[in-house]
Amino acid sequence: MMEDRTVTIGGATGAWGDSMFGAEQLLASKRCDYIVFEALAEITMAILARARMKNPKAGYATDIIEMIGRDIRACREQGVRIISNAGGVNPAGAAARLAELAAMAGVDLKIATVHGDDLLDRLDLLGELPGSPLSANVYLGAQPIAAALGAGADVVITGRCVDSALALGPLVHEFGWATSDLDRLAQGSLAGHLIECGPQATGGLMTDWHELESFEDIGYPIAECRADGSFVFTKPDGTGGLVDERTVAEQLVYEIGDPSAYLLPDVTCDWREVRLTQDGRDRVRVEGARGRPPPGTLKVCVQIPDGFKVKVTLLVAGIDAVRKAERLGADVLRRADRVLNRLGAAPLCGSDIEVLGAESTYGPHSRAREAREVVLKLGLHHRDRAVLSAVVREIPSFGLATVGISAGGGGLARVTPLLRLHNRFVPRGELAPIVRIENERVAYADPAVAVRDSAPPEQADVPREFEVVDGVEVALACIAHGRSGDKGAHANIGVRARTADFWPLLCAQLTASRVAAYLAHLIDGSVSRYELPGIHALNFVLTDALGGGGIASLRYDAQGKAYAQQLLSMPVEVPRGWTAHPRFKRVGF
Repeated sequence: MMEDRTVTIGGATGAWGDSMFGAEQLLASKRCDYIVFEALAEITMAILARARMKNPKAGYATDIIEMIGRDIRACREQGVRIISNAGGVNPAGAAARLAELAAMAGVDLKIATVHGDDLLDRLDLLGELPGSPLSANVYLGAQPIAAALGAGADVVITGRCVDSALALGPLVHEFGWATSDLDRLAQGSLAGHLIECGPQATGGLMTDWHELESFEDIGYPIAECRADGSFVFTKPDGTGGLVDERTVAEQLVYEIGDPSAYLLPDVTCDWREVRLTQDGRDRVRVEGARGRPPPGTLKVCVQIPDGFKVKVTLLVAGIDAVRKAERLGADVLRRADRVLNRLGAAPLCGSDIEVLGAESTYGPHSRAREAREVVLKLGLHHRDRAVLSAVVREIPSFGLATVGISAGGGGLARVTPLLRLHNRFVPRGELAPIVRIENERVAYADPAVAVRDSAPPEQADVPREFEVVDGVEVALACIAHGRSGDKGAHANIGVRARTADFWPLLCAQLTASRVAAYLAHLIDGSVSRYELPGIHALNFVLTDALGGGGIASLRYDAQGKAYAQQLLSMPVEVPRGWTAHPRFKRVGF
């Protein structure tokens, strides 16, 4: 019966540049019906768009297509079907290369491509833009993928679509979920959300990293999905890493905004009451997602050039290394002004100095002022490539003027285009996704869906009452764990109580205003807080917290990957008796 069936989906890559061993692991397990190869991020789209400018045949994630080709015979022998967004800005090119690899392997392969996300020839839909876009891609959903599978595709290659759709598409196809099966679509999207970043959900990026024996052979994710939408999240037997409620919860809150309104093309997800239950070793059952109709508009990622940038790193060693690096950074900027004056050029558009190893990203919370070995990072932005190159050309001379400095012997730092991300929204009725198999167009039209008009209002930042008697100050990490990531120029930090016992205090003390104050040195905008009581977690959205984010930022941590770890050092007051609680983690500040 349909309700008893299980469809198993593995995630072989979490990004362009992921390990070659993910698919090998999943195929060795012989458990997967589908394997997903996730390739795209906002930064990746910019890189692929630039590659296509240089070579019209480029613009797809080459290494992921090569990975698929390497294992395509094993996939066909096991009956495993492949879904990937490695098509980037050139799905047809990706499909052509994979067809070549399949022919070389002696495999007869039916490859489908999904098009319609590229809006460069329909910029009128986007309104006024502050420049000429390098790329403009709308986030498509799961329905075209399901249609391609229904037409018999062995492999589906898409351009820009929401990452979770790579897993939701097969589930819609296999279980026949209708557009009105909103709770099931929300559950399937959650399965895709957990899979999409590969081993991040199987112990990768784990706050309690010391509990893993090694990062070297970390397992890649598997979701065992049922027709009612519930699923068990796991990994191949005998692999490294860990799957428990902590690892799954951390990935659930990764790179989301309002958990009551996670907007996707197929469904508006409400993950506030998701339940996680340990179902055996390295197995977590996931239930409780709810769905509402999707938005009436679809998000478009627009990349617009804004001059050029460079990031220079210099080793600075010796006594007073931190102060020396700070002086060196200031002197480089003064020398840059002299270069610009001599050339008659405009001033720098922006600059950013960080002393890595001195905890400069921690701002006023740094505790490493006495380090004797640090790395000075200089980020510079100018509209003219030649002018910026002239500034960079001056930097090596400081190695002759300052003791204890090394550039590592790598030559001059590379000047690259700076691209700014602009989000726009278009009515979904304006889009017409196209599905092709071997250049033949598949009869397809996006199914009609009921849409919602607006998102629910933001939750007010009202702290709960929790009286601490006989208190002691500890690091937040003692009672919570978390993860952070980016959404364009914004960042998010998800923080989960280590036990339901700690949840009321977490809500009372970890307010949006306190997080904003603690991380004020990183944030230019506001902070919003959202609750996920089902997993005893809070999610914070930090607007304008990445210096432009992604490929525009001059910061070293341009995607906020370390923000959660910084926040977990924040002091909180807990009852002294909690220090004997079995879930209390004895970690320092």
